[in-house]
Amino acid sequence: MRYRPFLLLCLGLLFFVPFLGSVHLFDWDEINFAESAREMLLSNNFTRVQIGFQAFWEKPPLFFWLQSAAMKVVGINEWGARLPNALFGIITLLTLYFVGQRWYNKQFGWWWAMCYLGSFLPHLYFKSGIIDPVFNYFIFCSILCLIEALHLRSNTLTASSTPITPANVANNTLNTQYFVLAGFFAGLAVLTKGPVGFLLIALTVLVFALLQLYNRRHINYVQWLGGAVLFLVMMALVSIVWVAPEVLKNGTGLLREFMVYQIRLFSTADAGHQQPLYYHWVVVLLGCFPMSLLALPTIFGWIKLDEQDKILRQIMLCLFMVVMVVFTIVKTKIVHYSSMSYLPLSFLAALYISRLAAQKALFFRSVKWGLLVIGGVFSLLLVALPLVAINKTALIPYIKDPFAVGNLQVAVAWGGWEWLIGLFYLGTIMYAILRLEKNTARCLHTLFLATATCLFCFTAVVVPKIEQYTQGTAIAFYQSMRGKDVYLETIGFKSYADMFYGELPPNRRPAQYSHEWLLTGEIDKPAYLITKINRTKLLTKYPDIQLIRTEGGFAFFERLPKPSNN
Repeated sequence: MRYRPFLLLCLGLLFFVPFLGSVHLFDWDEINFAESAREMLLSNNFTRVQIGFQAFWEKPPLFFWLQSAAMKVVGINEWGARLPNALFGIITLLTLYFVGQRWYNKQFGWWWAMCYLGSFLPHLYFKSGIIDPVFNYFIFCSILCLIEALHLRSNTLTASSTPITPANVANNTLNTQYFVLAGFFAGLAVLTKGPVGFLLIALTVLVFALLQLYNRRHINYVQWLGGAVLFLVMMALVSIVWVAPEVLKNGTGLLREFMVYQIRLFSTADAGHQQPLYYHWVVVLLGCFPMSLLALPTIFGWIKLDEQDKILRQIMLCLFMVVMVVFTIVKTKIVHYSSMSYLPLSFLAALYISRLAAQKALFFRSVKWGLLVIGGVFSLLLVALPLVAINKTALIPYIKDPFAVGNLQVAVAWGGWEWLIGLFYLGTIMYAILRLEKNTARCLHTLFLATATCLFCFTAVVVPKIEQYTQGTAIAFYQSMRGKDVYLETIGFKSYADMFYGELPPNRRPAQYSHEWLLTGEIDKPAYLITKINRTKLLTKYPDIQLIRTEGGFAFFERLPKPSNN
């Protein structure tokens, strides 16, 4: 039992760190963020986030500082871009363990960490280069500190009929250090992804407070208001680390653009990211397998809980629902936007598992069948994906999209055995799920570790091959342009890969640089233009732009500068 923190450290190192560089970064977000970190290093400008060496007002700089630091150590590559999340993955597992131990016992902390390690999307995001794992960690730490600051885990909330007296206030004293810590982590969240960090925390506390009033529980307003002041002051002090130098150096222009973007994100859907209202609910239910299903009995109140459990369940449900509702309302819907919900979801799953392990709850048939059905579907997909890729020639005649056909025509070396990863996963989880009632703890360990092992093997073996179909050809072309004095640009689709893998240097683009200028203007050096094969008409209509080749679903064009009259 006492070696479990060390074991979690080893599991984190084993599952999150190896093979971080085995696959190229993916457009858009991974390459976007890595490129901003790369430009920080090249420009030596660490206060203003850039893309294409122009101001990028969508994100604050903290995550890019972490990526820049990692790139300084391991190089400007996939490793450097993804290493911060891998390290935060290990930190997250240990945090869940120690908080669970503090609130309950070591066994609860262990199950909490295992839920997160052995579920699909939570596991995968720690192997990525996106902002959300770090952002989510800071928000969750702020919520955890508020739980401690307000004595919520000690069940000090009482019936509303309890009078507010000096004695009651004294018994529920202002827990200064935890309010300060909560503000500190909230400030880090704001520095990572902007005011949405504070919004999620504030809405969670507001909804929880309203629930207490509805349930006629007494709230110590002196403590809550005093804590709010400490929280806000500390959050402001942390946030000003970036805001003050930026304003002093460049004025308020970037901050105004930043706030305009945040408002637009909530009110307008970005192209390609319009999804139905139920989108994030489906993503969380399926993407957080198996912990999403194991959380259902706690979410719906199917298990018996004591008073402390009820309070902690309420605040975790408040955080979960706030995240889900906010990002259901937000017009732009991307998979990882709702990833903050994974942390409270893991607590709710761990609470049910702890009751199962202590034989204080039944294993519900609906949960068991859900695990069987969704686990079986996932396993079959993991079996099918390599088999389809290996036998792609039989599939191509039925595909009408020229870009998809071009993707599949890329030559990728398959061993022919890769589908066995999915088959192993199918057999292992079926055995574990069917025997859950007989040895619950052992079978749940098998389920979580099998999921983590399957994801580890799949991302190391299969994902690099699939990535070769989707973007490998284009990235190889960008890499071939490194160090050459040329213009490199994608036309007809959005990408940051040309900047990162083409290693765009500072000052390569003149003031008049634009797509139209590249296509028709008086360029001073060769321009290489990349588009998708089904969008070549965007470029073939220009007589001085020549097609070099088509490959992997992409078309590569060249435009040379006109000879000088001199």
